[in-house]
Amino acid sequence: MSDTLMACLSLAATVGFYAICKLAYKRKRVFWLSPMVAVPVALILFVMTLHIPLPDYFRYTHFLMLMLGPATIAFAVPIYQQRDTIRRYPITLAAGVVSGVIFGLLSSWLLVQLFPLPEVAARSMFTRSVSTPFAMEVTTQFGGVPDLTAMLVLLTGVAGMLLCEPTFKLAGIRTSLAKGAALGAASHGAGTAKANEIGSEEGVIASLTMIFAGIAMVIGAPLFSSIV
Repeated sequence: MSDTLMACLSLAATVGFYAICKLAYKRKRVFWLSPMVAVPVALILFVMTLHIPLPDYFRYTHFLMLMLGPATIAFAVPIYQQRDTIRRYPITLAAGVVSGVIFGLLSSWLLVQLFPLPEVAARSMFTRSVSTPFAMEVTTQFGGVPDLTAMLVLLTGVAGMLLCEPTFKLAGIRTSLAKGAALGAASHGAGTAKANEIGSEEGVIASLTMIFAGIAMVIGAPLFSSIV
């Protein structure tokens, strides 16, 4: 097949799998139908079936990754819409952002110390706890690779989405504010989606915490990268 045809197929498969999984997840709320879980599995099967080398797949679909940059601007919309919530819960949001960024960096550092990883993989881990557009923007300051960081962000989000409810029970976390802040700070997009399933207030707090944590990472990246 020509490169043009493979690029069209790869783009169509990526967008198509996402649309199908999103529709299926709306109808039946089971974790394995979530686009965060089902789409990567479907795409792995797709590239394996057509014998598409992974670097070629990334090259064919790089246009979608480039859209993450402009999409970051859209984060200004919920900040404006929820300005009353920000004024009402500044301490909760600040605590979620600060603890999310610090513990995200610390947990990544501990994983790097405990498990032998290639240097590029280790360096790509440090921004995995913030939303993909922010993580990919600053990972190069840590010596990471944006595409690898995007995959690690996905894995972190899925893990948080799956483990949040037993973790809340174990830790005795019951308030909507605490749940929302924790999900937004630790599991970014996937956590925010899960928070919206739990309740509307959880979803709002998770969304704001996710956005501010990403902004904090971008602003603090020069300092953080010099420490780790």
